[in-house]
Amino acid sequence: MYLPYLRGRQFELLALRELLEKKLIGNKIIPIIEPIKPTSTLVKTLKLYTVNKRNLAIIMNPKVGKFISDLRKMQEDDKDNNIVKLLSDSMKKENAIKAYIMTGKISQKIKYKEGKNKFIIINYDRDAIDYYLDVYSDVFPMFTLIPDDRIFKRSVGNGKVLFSDRYKKRERNVDYIKEEDEFFSDDHLFFSEEGYKGFSDYSVVGQEFNDSGFAPLAVAIHIVYFDNKKNLRIRHFVSDSNEDIKDPAGKFGEALRKLVLWVDDNNIPLTEALKQFKELYYTGKYPGLGTVKKLSIMHHIELVNKYLEGEI
Repeated sequence: MYLPYLRGRQFELLALRELLEKKLIGNKIIPIIEPIKPTSTLVKTLKLYTVNKRNLAIIMNPKVGKFISDLRKMQEDDKDNNIVKLLSDSMKKENAIKAYIMTGKISQKIKYKEGKNKFIIINYDRDAIDYYLDVYSDVFPMFTLIPDDRIFKRSVGNGKVLFSDRYKKRERNVDYIKEEDEFFSDDHLFFSEEGYKGFSDYSVVGQEFNDSGFAPLAVAIHIVYFDNKKNLRIRHFVSDSNEDIKDPAGKFGEALRKLVLWVDDNNIPLTEALKQFKELYYTGKYPGLGTVKKLSIMHHIELVNKYLEGEI
């Protein structure tokens, strides 16, 4: 089981929607969304998954963004706010799974709820282990995301999921030139024999959260692929004209050309995202950096889905 952990930025939500619309995501993948704000895109994504009876988890106590405060303000300003109502209705559906980042405050909330095993718990704080054990002394949650740490492995019983940040984020896009091809992950190969029910990561975005955009000196496209031992590696395709922030479309074209040539020269199996990258190359269109990130996420999740379904 793979549980990609994504924030609720538009390009991440659109990636999840397109994967489902094109039937590229199977039952062995449960996306987890840590929402950053209550938006119509979030509502549409949640509704699409529940209508199609596919599991999707929403973190109810997000630590990034302004989801909780914005939701409360919407409720105060307009009790009949459509987004608030639709979010509430969608979360009542069977395939909408509530997820919580474990804290003492949350442990008391969960403790007295019926069906507490229906939750997904994210527990990466050693100080929260006692809170977890207080709630789940007999019945464990559906899944518990934990780091690769023996203290957590000993404390958490059934349903533990290996949770790691496998993306080595650089300070600047131009820094990826120094190591354009590197190891990404082998969690998919060993999670089961190490006693985990699944594995989770932040895809090709990374744990670090920054919701403010800026014009980069370089454009980089990050693509994962399987080597001959089925390890996941990641290759970074970086633009060449990186002296200033001018012409992002031209920079994208430079990075995209490297990607397309690499795919063709190495007979890389085409995912939906790679097909769209090639189409952008041949048409000369620049879709914006949000779409570039969306396609990189789609490619990663589709590739893992193919592996879990035995197609690779």
